[in-house]
Amino acid sequence: MARTTIDIPVPDLAGKRAVLTGGSDGIGLVLARRLAAAGADLVLPVRNRGKGEAAVSEIRARVPLAGITLASLDLSSLASVATFAGVLLDEGRPIDVLINNAGVMSPPERRTTADSHELQLGTNHLGHFALVAHLLPLLSAGRARVTSQVSVAANSNAINWDDLQWQRSYHPMRAYSSSKIAQGLFGLELDRRSRAHGWGITSNISHPGVAPTNLLASQPGIGRAAEGREIRLIRRLSALGIAGTPETAALPALLAATSPDAAGRLFYGPRRFGHLSGPPAEQKLYRRLRSTEDAQRIWQLSEQLTAVSFPGGRQDGGTEGPSLGLVHEPRLPA
Repeated sequence: MARTTIDIPVPDLAGKRAVLTGGSDGIGLVLARRLAAAGADLVLPVRNRGKGEAAVSEIRARVPLAGITLASLDLSSLASVATFAGVLLDEGRPIDVLINNAGVMSPPERRTTADSHELQLGTNHLGHFALVAHLLPLLSAGRARVTSQVSVAANSNAINWDDLQWQRSYHPMRAYSSSKIAQGLFGLELDRRSRAHGWGITSNISHPGVAPTNLLASQPGIGRAAEGREIRLIRRLSALGIAGTPETAALPALLAATSPDAAGRLFYGPRRFGHLSGPPAEQKLYRRLRSTEDAQRIWQLSEQLTAVSFPGGRQDGGTEGPSLGLVHEPRLPA
């Protein structure tokens, strides 16, 4: 199948500060390059410094005047999240765009974060939840657009409410789906709470469809010593034009995060081939992401699990559960 060129315009981002997680590889690297090319002052927090430096070199080879600040961040460590956020809070510069893109996928055996959370839940959702909470003053000051990257996997399985940490019956893909559903519910609830409490930010969610990236490639660090058949199939589908490429898979998040036509509380993804590839467009919300009760439930559990609170209390007017102690309680600017 012949592949046609797919792209979208990106508005001028000169003078805007953008923060992007997971920007050193794959879809994230494409997002980083596009944000930098549009003139954004890009903050690129990475876990692997060597990969981050290689990404900066690759971007500057294409965008010589790119404004990029490389920083250290390990989303699987809440202490690392607090430290990174603290640096930006000390700088005090408002954030205009935040893309929560980083993630891990389906380690074959259950692994945990530095804080003893299941690795996918801890990295894909809880780390980003804590990051947004810490950075809320800067996001509010910049009237930021926050885009959280979910997955087509959020359209299957469910949050494992009875065993959120997958301690009793770990299943790699079900745990991945659960983490992405949690992240999607959070992204939508963030917009609702911003409207209710006057935080001044807009929050939406996106998914990249399916594309060949290193998310499913060999990663000995998470216990995957060799490539699985899934990544080989995705490469073949991409070559046939059925699945996307990293360049096209980055477009839904790019649209959601930068387009003046994109809005809060909406969902963006590819519009062709069962939403696996194609131009980005607004999508019908997955059934698993529609429940405001589930969104409030995962929000409250996330505050407890991360020991980080947002101001304003519960969206439904109730009383928050007991705090487990704050790493940093964000306060809105006066």
